[in-house]
Amino acid sequence: MTHFHIITLFPESIEAYINSSIIGRARRDKKISVTFYNPRDFTKDKHRRVDRKPYGGGPGMVLEAESLLKAAENALRGKKDALVIFFSPGGNLFTNARARAYAKKYRHIVFLCGHYEGIDARVARILKAKSISIGPYVLTGGELPAAVLIDVISRQIPGVLGTFESLEEERVSGREVYTRPEVFVHKRKKYRVPKVLLSGHHKNIEEWKKKKSS
Repeated sequence: MTHFHIITLFPESIEAYINSSIIGRARRDKKISVTFYNPRDFTKDKHRRVDRKPYGGGPGMVLEAESLLKAAENALRGKKDALVIFFSPGGNLFTNARARAYAKKYRHIVFLCGHYEGIDARVARILKAKSISIGPYVLTGGELPAAVLIDVISRQIPGVLGTFESLEEERVSGREVYTRPEVFVHKRKKYRVPKVLLSGHHKNIEEWKKKKSS
């Protein structure tokens, strides 16, 4: 079983997604496990504050090192085969190949979900965390990237999708897909399923899918 450990101030922002559909079923079937750690539970501040002004000036606030490290150490306690990830637009681009490698190699994956202006850089350095990007843009927090990685990695775990053939990357699948009815009428205009998909000619269908996926 792969265990995902999410360090976040806002667990509620992704709980609904990981409790739904295929990922939710994978949790219930114990194919994967997800645990949340809120840095506010690991701070000495009586107001449970974990953000501070950045050195050198600048807008916004930065998540402090101590509470983040304590939360991560709690997640990592007793685990030798763990991967720690933090998110940055300049990090290594996440791909299906990385997902397969992570699913195969690691039983425990820890996500450091930054917020505000980010996490004190010393946290990633101390934890030897890998910097990952899901795209060349800036999000308000690391919760969405964490949910993306959980989804993509979980799909690579045997049994999560039911059959290995359900993996799109393991079969020919075009960008265009169709279902019933054969002819769909919208505002008096007819939209038809491509004839090749109705032909039953498997070779032609596969060639059509390859063409559409290129």
